[in-house]
Amino acid sequence: MIEVRRIGEDDWRDWRSLRLAALATDPAAFGSTLADWTGPNDVEARWRARLADSPFPVLLDLDGRPVGMIAAMLEDDVVEVVSLWVDPSARGRGVGEVAIAAIVDFAAGRDVLLSVRTDNGPAVRLYRRSGFVDEGPSPEDPLLERRMRRRG
Repeated sequence: MIEVRRIGEDDWRDWRSLRLAALATDPAAFGSTLADWTGPNDVEARWRARLADSPFPVLLDLDGRPVGMIAAMLEDDVVEVVSLWVDPSARGRGVGEVAIAAIVDFAAGRDVLLSVRTDNGPAVRLYRRSGFVDEGPSPEDPLLERRMRRRG
């Protein structure tokens, strides 16, 4: 069973654990690096601030174990996915679909926007199955990322 668990600043340790695993396992999928979040940068106040900045930080548990995460920002009445990751051990088991459904519910009729690496075929397919359409190169990294949108 997949459980969607909306979290807050006090859950920073759980978020930290998955985020560091994500950055270590799939470094090319994110704009930040493991080095950006470890060593002297690995402080409680920073993790708490990261969660406080997002109106929608969520952990996804599969059979009681945290295996996924998704976070979003709200800007100009558009919800932008800023972090989505599923542990390799849980991929292909519906966790990504549940994460996207949760963000669409949170969006409550607003458009949902995201950027995805062009070479991340599984993520691109997940987003297309979930109703996202390609809008062209991402402004953050036009050579390596595509911008995708799901209309609200």
